[in-house]
Amino acid sequence: MGREAALTVEQLAAEAGLPTSTIRMYQTKGLLHPPRRRGRTARYDGTHVERLGLVHRLQQRGFSLPAIAELIAARDLGARVGDVLGLDGAGGPDDWVPVRVSALRAAIPPGDLRPSLMLRAVRLDLVRWRRGRPYTRRWVMDAGLRMARLRVPSSEVLSAFERLRSTTTTIAGDFTALFEQHLWPALADQAGHDDQLDRVRSMLLELTETAQAVVAGALRDAIRDAADGFATRHHLLPDHGRAAWVDHAPPVLAERLSDAHRDEVPGEDEIQRYFDSPDGDDQPETTTVDSPQG
Repeated sequence: MGREAALTVEQLAAEAGLPTSTIRMYQTKGLLHPPRRRGRTARYDGTHVERLGLVHRLQQRGFSLPAIAELIAARDLGARVGDVLGLDGAGGPDDWVPVRVSALRAAIPPGDLRPSLMLRAVRLDLVRWRRGRPYTRRWVMDAGLRMARLRVPSSEVLSAFERLRSTTTTIAGDFTALFEQHLWPALADQAGHDDQLDRVRSMLLELTETAQAVVAGALRDAIRDAADGFATRHHLLPDHGRAAWVDHAPPVLAERLSDAHRDEVPGEDEIQRYFDSPDGDDQPETTTVDSPQG
């Protein structure tokens, strides 16, 4: 149906398969935007039909009417779902802030500061153009300043982020699938609760924080492995004895340079004995003695 089609409330109700009383109730609750007026007659169009379809789909997914009204009101104001659900922290690194030209010059080497670079950052959603000026996330600006101090070309930074975005999109999809499969069915069964949106918000926040902790931990381990490989490739570690700087190694290398703990690969029988023990946490540690070489 075209957006310009003029419908009475009775015709709209027939089109949507709803009683007219429901149409009026939706308007009262803010679920349906007001109609146009022709004298004393209200006229509806295709946008109202689309809105009623959206309300129906959200109800089918378990959202209560107050929750749907909040989601729709926020969307009409241009908010993203993450904003509505409270996933963006106020005053934190994810906030969008205006970028001054002086800050751009500090974060981007003079030869790299070109409109084409800015357009590329916009397409990657690192920068948004609002009211004639750029805005970016706080963490993006901080990372840009650090890379500038290291004199990494800006184009290479964007290329690295583009590869990273592909990976993080996959990770986000995996965690969202976990939420949808294991948490959402219980929420969908509680469609009548007025605080349902708060419950969705709370669970998504918990899922987000868990995902961030998992990714951060996995990244730290990966960086340790990468730092170890870097040190080996560039002969930063002595073949015999200890280098003077080893005692003051960066944190990512300190764990690898220490012989205090040797990781083992246990057999399944050993793992099962641990599970069967009265209290596995109290099992004494065994010391592994390396056999002499040569």
